[in-house]
Amino acid sequence: MQYNFLGRTGLRVSALSLGTMTFGGSGSAFFEGVGGTDQKEATAIVHVALDHGVNLFDTADVYSRGVSEQMLGQALRGRRDQALIATKVHGRMSDEANDLGQSRHHILQSCEASLRRLGVDHIDLYQLHGYDAYTDWEESLDALTELVRQGKIRYIGCSNLSAWHLMKALSVSERRGFSRFAVLQANYSLVAREAEHELLPLCEDQNLGFLVWSPLAGGYLSGKYPAQGEATTPGRRAAVGDPGTIDPDVAAAVLAAAEEIAKAHSATPAQVALNYLLAKPGVTSVLVGARSLHQAEDNFGALTWSLTREEVAALDAASARPLPYPYWHQRQHNGRRYARA
Repeated sequence: MQYNFLGRTGLRVSALSLGTMTFGGSGSAFFEGVGGTDQKEATAIVHVALDHGVNLFDTADVYSRGVSEQMLGQALRGRRDQALIATKVHGRMSDEANDLGQSRHHILQSCEASLRRLGVDHIDLYQLHGYDAYTDWEESLDALTELVRQGKIRYIGCSNLSAWHLMKALSVSERRGFSRFAVLQANYSLVAREAEHELLPLCEDQNLGFLVWSPLAGGYLSGKYPAQGEATTPGRRAAVGDPGTIDPDVAAAVLAAAEEIAKAHSATPAQVALNYLLAKPGVTSVLVGARSLHQAEDNFGALTWSLTREEVAALDAASARPLPYPYWHQRQHNGRRYARA
């Protein structure tokens, strides 16, 4: 297992990490669709991850309304010292008026609740799970800084922010002396490369870690779904749809290229998709999820081989999409900055 520094911190995290959104499968129709992994299977998945060198485990309070946190905490009993626990705050947890968002009230209250569910005395990485248009950055970052000073959380991060929101938050931290985000967690895959336009360059420029969620596009890049049409195989994509918009023509070309490369390595398309992200500059860790131990083992199989430069280039070509404005204009005038595209 390769370990990378989390941004400019001294903390090292595994190149593959485990996401636990599948643990539980309760609380809403969405989580009933993506989840369903029981405690026995969840514990087996966590232990296999640890045995493969994974040290970062990601959850969120909203995942099955806290059940995922409880199950992760249970699975790590006796092995807590081998793990870094990351969880998130933002989503609605009850019908109470203030039980959502990033107010000081909700952040402080939610952190205490997550600590209880996880059964730990501190959270290693506490992340804001989205953008709160109703709360000033000063309020949210002040609350997070207080939790850091109390020792209840070690590092802070964010997820699903636009580049300008993230840059504004970093400037507030610098100006006010608040704790600074160490990492951004964002959607990135062979069929969702939008992060390359601003988010990845920003993280590299500001020395933030970059965690990838949905590297298999909701299971699409596993190859178990038809290239076009309705998903019929049980899984997250069949249950809740794609996490974002997938261009069917691009996706079909990507899957064809991934399957060809997989055959050459006696591997699976999912492993190809994971290795593609592991080869990308700026990526700190790729979160993999699993509904079963078999899926987890297949994902960790990506650690046993790597793509050649020619294979990465072939996947770049298959997954390329036209640059949106102003990037196509910038490329015309300063193409060397867009070598990645």
